[in-house]
Amino acid sequence: MSTTAARNQHAHPTQRQTKACTPARLEAPLARSGLLSPLPPLSARMHKLLVLGDQEAAYARGNLQRGGKNTATSDHAWAVTRALAADAVRAGWNRAAFVQVMLDGPYKAGQHARTLQHRRGYDKAAAWLQRAWDGAEQYVHSTDPVATRRDFHAALAALRSRIECTPWKGIAAKTDLRNLIARMDICSRAGSWVHTVSERDLAERMGCSRTTAHNSNQRLLAAKMLRQLDNGSPTEGARWMLISRLPSLTSHHWSTPKGPQAGGAMSGPAVRQADTEANLDSRTASRLMRLDAFAHHGLGGSGLSILSSLAERDGQSRTELQASASISRPTAYRQLGTLKELGLVRQEGELYHLSPAALKGTGAPTQHCTDPVASWTETAERLGTAGVAERRRRHHEVQRAHWRVAQVRLAERRRAPKQPTLPHPSVALPQHVRADGCAIDPISGEVIAGLYVAEDGRWLWS
Repeated sequence: MSTTAARNQHAHPTQRQTKACTPARLEAPLARSGLLSPLPPLSARMHKLLVLGDQEAAYARGNLQRGGKNTATSDHAWAVTRALAADAVRAGWNRAAFVQVMLDGPYKAGQHARTLQHRRGYDKAAAWLQRAWDGAEQYVHSTDPVATRRDFHAALAALRSRIECTPWKGIAAKTDLRNLIARMDICSRAGSWVHTVSERDLAERMGCSRTTAHNSNQRLLAAKMLRQLDNGSPTEGARWMLISRLPSLTSHHWSTPKGPQAGGAMSGPAVRQADTEANLDSRTASRLMRLDAFAHHGLGGSGLSILSSLAERDGQSRTELQASASISRPTAYRQLGTLKELGLVRQEGELYHLSPAALKGTGAPTQHCTDPVASWTETAERLGTAGVAERRRRHHEVQRAHWRVAQVRLAERRRAPKQPTLPHPSVALPQHVRADGCAIDPISGEVIAGLYVAEDGRWLWS
């Protein structure tokens, strides 16, 4: 163990954290060792993660490995180390510099590695860090770099194409698809994978309840397609990061969900099957999914998928729609019958086509429909879901108003003057002490024998 590592190991934790709060101290351990030259700076977010640790618990995801042993702490440390290693690779560090900073530096992010070094020796800790570095280096070199806003939009387009060609089977998966589409629109406007949105705003964009949006967020977090950076503030929503797990060059050959299995549709990555032909237009889905006609008891996610699939490629058979919209045969039969009755879809032989103005909610008369709908509002009225979005918005506004009033009351309580603290019973009050120092009874005025006041103002029995 080096001298610097030994000194950091026996230093007080508060002292190490105070030193680490200064950004200029990143090069200090390297300069003292004389082995490495000054390193290129990390990004601001990764520098904060290195120095102060994961304060917002953005990388904390507890799970159970085989055998039932809880490895939440080690998994958290591994996720933090991998994130730092990936940013260090992008910044131009080498593996030796990364290992030395994590072991010799007084930084919170290297606490797990230093503990491993203390318990099992330097070789084990260095091998653990080297595995993290090698994996991060392979990931960075296999993905397209995002250096400019143009690169980000290219990466976002690749993620959108991957999501559009992914089979989303089941009600939960259709909800996750809405969630990702809404977040991609927000990221497109923000120009970054990091975006800010509250659960209520997200639910209004998705066209579902807040509880449904919350459950979808939890599934995406478990699938590691989403990361929560903080919990927000009284005036702003939470900060999230949308994650593209696979390289954009191979995004069309992979699929995220395994289907409607136990634990939700987002149950892990799997190689896309050869007979899977999922394909839909996410921009059409983004424009329609918040409407009342696509609420849970209306056309729902399956009707939205059929229209989005036909918007991407018009003229499909029922079998082709089952694959492209990722729906079952009974669901396809039922939803296509409903869409034909509304005049939004017409059937020509075995093929189904969209009506000329179907995406605007206007149907066309066919042999299956003599009274087509004229708008999405009329569609919602026929399906019995009219006013769902408006009632949801009013409910959210009431909750927001209640939250603002609660925040004002909490602020007033914090600013309220505190009651003066009562003196300790052992301290003598002025009305209990006579001029000559004798203790008296404040009610009767009689002297209490054997009780005096010491120099520090406390009672003293003789």
